[in-house]
Amino acid sequence: MATCDMCGNEYDKTFTVTRSGETRTFDSFECAIHMMAPACSHCGCRILGHGVEGGEGIYCCANCAREAGYHELVDRAKEAPAKEAPASEAPAG
Repeated sequence: MATCDMCGNEYDKTFTVTRSGETRTFDSFECAIHMMAPACSHCGCRILGHGVEGGEGIYCCANCAREAGYHELVDRAKEAPAKEAPASEAPAG
Protein backbone atom coordinates (compact mmCIF):
# COMPACT_ATOMS: atom_id res chain seq x y z
CA MET A 1 0.00 0.00 0.00
CA ALA A 2 1.13 3.52 -0.75
CA THR A 3 0.69 6.64 1.34
CA CYS A 4 -1.07 9.81 0.13
CA ASP A 5 1.37 12.74 0.02
CA MET A 6 -1.39 15.15 1.08
CA CYS A 7 -3.23 13.49 3.95
CA GLY A 8 -0.97 10.59 4.90
CA ASN A 9 -3.64 7.92 4.38
CA GLU A 10 -2.33 4.46 3.49
CA TYR A 11 -4.52 3.13 0.69
CA ASP A 12 -4.42 0.26 -1.80
CA LYS A 13 -5.85 2.30 -4.70
CA THR A 14 -3.55 5.31 -4.80
CA PHE A 15 -2.56 7.01 -8.05
CA THR A 16 0.27 9.29 -9.07
CA VAL A 17 0.30 12.67 -10.78
CA THR A 18 3.43 14.03 -12.45
CA ARG A 19 3.88 17.72 -13.24
CA SER A 20 7.10 19.45 -14.23
CA GLY A 21 9.08 16.33 -13.36
CA GLU A 22 7.62 16.05 -9.85
CA THR A 23 5.56 12.92 -9.09
CA ARG A 24 3.14 12.82 -6.16
CA THR A 25 0.98 10.00 -4.78
CA PHE A 26 -2.66 10.54 -3.79
CA ASP A 27 -5.59 8.57 -2.45
CA SER A 28 -8.25 10.89 -3.92
CA PHE A 29 -8.74 13.63 -6.48
CA GLU A 30 -9.59 15.94 -3.60
CA CYS A 31 -6.09 15.55 -2.16
CA ALA A 32 -4.48 15.90 -5.62
CA ILE A 33 -6.42 19.10 -6.31
CA HIS A 34 -5.61 20.56 -2.91
CA MET A 35 -1.89 19.97 -3.36
CA MET A 36 -1.32 20.46 -7.09
CA ALA A 37 -4.00 22.65 -8.68
CA PRO A 38 -2.97 26.29 -9.06
CA ALA A 39 -4.69 28.82 -6.82
CA CYS A 40 -6.37 31.93 -8.20
CA SER A 41 -4.06 34.92 -7.71
CA HIS A 42 -7.04 37.02 -6.59
CA CYS A 43 -9.48 34.91 -4.55
CA GLY A 44 -7.33 31.86 -3.78
CA CYS A 45 -9.76 29.18 -4.99
CA ARG A 46 -8.27 26.15 -6.74
CA ILE A 47 -8.42 26.29 -10.53
CA LEU A 48 -9.66 23.03 -12.03
CA GLY A 49 -9.92 24.21 -15.62
CA HIS A 50 -7.65 26.32 -17.75
CA GLY A 51 -8.28 29.59 -15.90
CA VAL A 52 -7.22 32.90 -17.43
CA GLU A 53 -3.77 34.44 -17.28
CA GLY A 54 -2.76 38.03 -16.81
CA GLY A 55 0.87 39.02 -16.34
CA GLU A 56 2.47 36.52 -13.98
CA GLY A 57 -0.85 35.52 -12.37
CA ILE A 58 -3.46 32.89 -13.13
CA TYR A 59 -7.08 33.57 -12.25
CA CYS A 60 -10.14 31.34 -11.89
CA CYS A 61 -12.29 33.70 -14.00
CA ALA A 62 -12.21 36.97 -15.90
CA ASN A 63 -13.84 38.79 -12.97
CA CYS A 64 -10.92 37.96 -10.66
CA ALA A 65 -8.48 39.00 -13.40
CA ARG A 66 -10.29 42.33 -13.76
CA GLU A 67 -10.26 42.83 -9.98
CA ALA A 68 -6.48 42.39 -10.18
CA GLY A 69 -6.24 45.04 -12.91
CA TYR A 70 -6.39 42.95 -16.10
CA HIS A 71 -9.45 44.61 -17.64
CA GLU A 72 -8.92 43.20 -21.13
CA LEU A 73 -9.74 39.63 -20.01
CA VAL A 74 -13.40 38.67 -20.46
CA ASP A 75 -15.52 35.57 -19.93
CA ARG A 76 -16.78 35.51 -23.52
CA ALA A 77 -16.27 37.26 -26.83
CA LYS A 78 -18.98 39.68 -27.94
CA GLU A 79 -19.07 38.24 -31.47
CA ALA A 80 -17.32 35.58 -33.45
CA PRO A 81 -14.57 36.75 -35.80
CA ALA A 82 -15.42 36.83 -39.51
CA LYS A 83 -14.77 33.49 -41.13
CA GLU A 84 -12.89 33.39 -44.43
CA ALA A 85 -13.86 30.80 -47.02
CA PRO A 86 -11.16 28.18 -47.65
CA ALA A 87 -9.27 28.63 -50.94
CA SER A 88 -10.97 25.53 -52.37
CA GLU A 89 -14.40 27.16 -51.85
CA ALA A 90 -13.52 30.66 -53.04
CA PRO A 91 -15.49 31.85 -56.08
CA ALA A 92 -13.61 31.50 -59.38
CA GLY A 93 -12.91 34.51 -61.42
